[in-house]
Amino acid sequence: MNTLKIYLSIFLIVITTSLNAQEKKFKIHTVAFYNLENLFDTINNPNKLDEYSPIMEMKTGRGEAYKQKVKNMARVLADIGKETTKNSPSIIGICEVENRAVIEDLVNDSSLVKKDYGIIHYDAPDARGIDVALLYQKNAFQPIKSSTYELKIFDDQDRSRIYTRDQLLVSGMLENELIHIIVNHWPSRRGGAERSDPKRVAAAKLNKSIVDSLQSLDPYSKIIIMGDLNDNPTNKSVKNVLEAKEKANKVRLKDIYNPFTKIYKNGIGTTAYRDNWFLFDQILFTEPFLKKNSEELNYFKGGIFNANYLTHHKGKYKGYPFRSFSSGTFTNGYSDHYPVYIYLVKEMP
Repeated sequence: MNTLKIYLSIFLIVITTSLNAQEKKFKIHTVAFYNLENLFDTINNPNKLDEYSPIMEMKTGRGEAYKQKVKNMARVLADIGKETTKNSPSIIGICEVENRAVIEDLVNDSSLVKKDYGIIHYDAPDARGIDVALLYQKNAFQPIKSSTYELKIFDDQDRSRIYTRDQLLVSGMLENELIHIIVNHWPSRRGGAERSDPKRVAAAKLNKSIVDSLQSLDPYSKIIIMGDLNDNPTNKSVKNVLEAKEKANKVRLKDIYNPFTKIYKNGIGTTAYRDNWFLFDQILFTEPFLKKNSEELNYFKGGIFNANYLTHHKGKYKGYPFRSFSSGTFTNGYSDHYPVYIYLVKEMP
């Protein structure tokens, strides 16, 4: 009889433990980044070279093309992570936007307006007038402060100043935890990857200095680096300057982890050119997101959002991202880049 009681007690303990495990609930936040491929308005700004944007080069139908472009971009942003979280991303970094007005049109589109996104944007000195920005759901993320960092680079021949995108730093609270987000759009490969490499190395050094300054105040700072880096995870700017680690178990305090290195080595990218795939769009983060502490925000997984509708299915660009503009016309596509995302999870009491 005593033996039976012991077995019953063990059985009840196991069942109770199992039920408790099943009752655990986790809050999942999607953090995303998307290059919006020339989200420009149709008004010529005499102080910028915005007339070289594809929409300004269109002969007719600019207004309708702009409206559809905004709608298409909003659809993508609403869909990233939705299958898992049943929600659009809590935080979204964007680039290739002309000004605050186009971003306001974006967040007020019917696909996003109910999510009540806030906007953090600064006009940057970029010659073409393209900026970066951060969007956030106001009921999820509460910004505390933001600032921009100017990247000063120079032409390698005449040493004239090249005006490019600033780097945006936003600090705020997500699930009552302080996190820092750096939004990037590093210099392009115009003129060739090798020749333009020093410009992206300079961008990486500026990024690293921002990270170092945050970690000097708190070595356990939770920092997210996101953007179109115009370099792959294995290029010098990312691998050597940021010293981003490929393997999570090799990441130590103050280190940076890049979950997209493995994805890239598996032959998957976010943009393509002449049948070569590149993974320029990445989200990296510091070691505290890997702690696996159930009481804190932790990294769960990351990936590329390459939904079927975002891909060309015929013609010479078959298999490529379905871009918005081609041969001087609006294609009713989306972007020449796929967006990227990570999931952050936290156990709820």
